[in-house]
Amino acid sequence: MVVFLFPGQGSQQPGMGAAWRDHPSFELVDEASDVLGRDMAWLLLEADAETLQITRNTQVATLLMSAIALDAIERLGIAPQLAAGHSLGEYAALVAAGGISLEAGLLLVQERGDAMAQAAEASPGAMIALLGATLDQALQLVDAIGPDLWLANHNSDTQIVLSGTTDAVASAEELAREYGIRRVTRLKVGGAFHSPYMLEAKDRLRKAIAQTKFYDLEVPVIANVDAREHVLASEWPTLLAEQLTSPVRWAETMSAIAAARPALIVEVGPGGVLANLAKRAIADIPTIAVATPDDLETLVERLAGDGPVAEWATSHQGERLYGSERLIVAPVTGVFQPARPAPEPGAPVRVGTEVGTIGDTPVRSAFAGTLKEMLAVPGERVTAGQPVAWLSETSASDHAPAAIATPLHESR
Repeated sequence: MVVFLFPGQGSQQPGMGAAWRDHPSFELVDEASDVLGRDMAWLLLEADAETLQITRNTQVATLLMSAIALDAIERLGIAPQLAAGHSLGEYAALVAAGGISLEAGLLLVQERGDAMAQAAEASPGAMIALLGATLDQALQLVDAIGPDLWLANHNSDTQIVLSGTTDAVASAEELAREYGIRRVTRLKVGGAFHSPYMLEAKDRLRKAIAQTKFYDLEVPVIANVDAREHVLASEWPTLLAEQLTSPVRWAETMSAIAAARPALIVEVGPGGVLANLAKRAIADIPTIAVATPDDLETLVERLAGDGPVAEWATSHQGERLYGSERLIVAPVTGVFQPARPAPEPGAPVRVGTEVGTIGDTPVRSAFAGTLKEMLAVPGERVTAGQPVAWLSETSASDHAPAAIATPLHESR
């Protein structure tokens, strides 16, 4: 099993789209700009930190960055068997699982960001992260401050996020050490999220959710509000609305993922925060973050190597295959040269098999099969994402990928 995690608000950074600018998946930026009626390229490439911290900018920008990374992974033929997203990231998880279209996700998140910003203006607030704090210590601090402070995120055994009025959060910062909390960090967010101060936003978001088409999920997504797997379309409107005023139960989500014993955990999108949390919470399960195109090579290498990740990937033929075509595509633009000796029709192809190169970049298969035909000829100039080889399906005993996905721009 491969698990995808999607980051939430706070993972954004100026210029986070620059590394993807020449990747084929960056075409999603133009699509998102058309859907939202905004210049999303400027937001991902040029906006400064202060601009990105504005809630209505943060949320759509972060979702779009996760969608770009997800699309790039899917172009390699890789998809998850389980997903989860932290707060805002839950929308990206639903896109990955086929629960909503990318267009619907963008529109919902834009409305969510506007609604949360409006609620924050009406009831100003703040959030702090307690580092090195247990849940009991955090709850004792909340009780000491009073009714204007709430538990917002239970991220791990040593990281808790509190949400509340500006005065209550300031008081918590002053008292934290008295409760054995070593470090307190003010988060760069625009309000008291995941608290009762978001009730107004919840009511507004419900109206947008009611106009959104949901689908039964192709893979389960673990919900923030109850840390349980959900696949039914009918469940998600309530889960997404309740999420705005409920704590994010991320530590419990990590426990649920650990119990599933995945072969690999992949954070998809900017930042790498969730990957670091997962490494500490589930140290014995390999975890990587795909935040830039360079990380895609690491992902393929993990699936194609000699360790437990590859052992799992090569033993699960037929598990959640979402595409009918098995194509090896060019990872970059350039002149293609086949491997030596050149692969011939009928030859077996394993996960990670190198069928050629484009300059110094190897062209590897993300899954297994039997070579039917080489689609690129020696010396041909190919573009990134262009198919260079065509495989037929293997038998159940052959080596196969984690999953084969339908790219985002071809999904619902």
